[in-house]
Amino acid sequence: MDTQEFISRYSGIYEHSPWVAEQVADLALDVVADADAMARLMADVVDNAGEEQQLALIRAHPDLADRAEVVGELTPDSKAEQMSAGLHQCSRVEYERFQALNDAYKEKFGFPFVMAVRGSDCEKILGEFSRRLRNDYDVEFETALAQIHKIARFRLEALEGDT
Repeated sequence: MDTQEFISRYSGIYEHSPWVAEQVADLALDVVADADAMARLMADVVDNAGEEQQLALIRAHPDLADRAEVVGELTPDSKAEQMSAGLHQCSRVEYERFQALNDAYKEKFGFPFVMAVRGSDCEKILGEFSRRLRNDYDVEFETALAQIHKIARFRLEALEGDT
């Protein structure tokens, strides 16, 4: 696989952030990388990026249980992840709670709530949402990045399973 093929294959691992795949491409092509090794390489790129680039990465994530899903603005990976947690089946009350929490979270932190939702459900996600709203900015910034790395690992494992 050449550099362009690599970038094309891995550019969606980090939501709307192909720069991660671009920066790791040459190094990753030099090693035989499984999902774990690739996850570590890509996470290292993100962890060593500047704070503005990290913030842009966090902001590239969609709100959970948001109207974006209804109008088809979610990436296929985000849609599948949210569906796996049953977010497409939220009750009206849960949906309204998600909207209120999304708004409160973005107002407090300036970026969307990010959680690796695979294997979770509406109740657990809403509970985590409420708990994390009590964090301070620095803790939540780091938590969002950790969750993004977890999402990336899930996506890498799924991609590896497709080969």
